[in-house]
Amino acid sequence: MCVFCAAIPATLAVGARLNAKQNESQKIAESQGLIGDHKKLPVGPLTIIAVSGLVVSSVIYHSQFRY
Repeated sequence: MCVFCAAIPATLAVGARLNAKQNESQKIAESQGLIGDHKKLPVGPLTIIAVSGLVVSSVIYHSQFRY
């Protein structure tokens, strides 16, 4: 498996974990009354952008082979 193909599921897993951790952190902040102090990053869209770049790179890489 090439580096790009291996990085796609790893990137999705990291993005899902970061999103879950951020949601957990936000729930803790809300329970402590610190709603305004917690800044939320757009983890989902950033993960989609990263995976899209990896998919495009993988397609370009795999289309370069001549059989």
